[in-house]
Amino acid sequence: MNKQDIEKGRNNAIISYITIIGVVIAYFLNNDADKKSDFTSFHVRQSLGLWLTFYALGYIVGGFDSWLVTSSFYLFFAILFIYGLVSAIGRKAQTVPLVGAFYQKLFANI
Repeated sequence: MNKQDIEKGRNNAIISYITIIGVVIAYFLNNDADKKSDFTSFHVRQSLGLWLTFYALGYIVGGFDSWLVTSSFYLFFAILFIYGLVSAIGRKAQTVPLVGAFYQKLFANI
């Protein structure tokens, strides 16, 4: 990724972390052949993986009747989302800790 590619895709990368709908919007904005950015694709993969994992594990965690379990779950994912968002704002392509490399391999075709 060069500096021009990062600047071109920075806004879409930031949008991808807002909500799951932001991931879809950023994906389609980045899908145009003329505006395709590797930086945006990187962050869309990271964000999509985080959102899907959040919803899948959230369904399981929702079954627990403990505020400690649910609050630690939300805090963990809040930290991961903030890490990814700050990375996008800071024009860096850093994987999210623990699961980021897995998301890059899993969603390599995006």
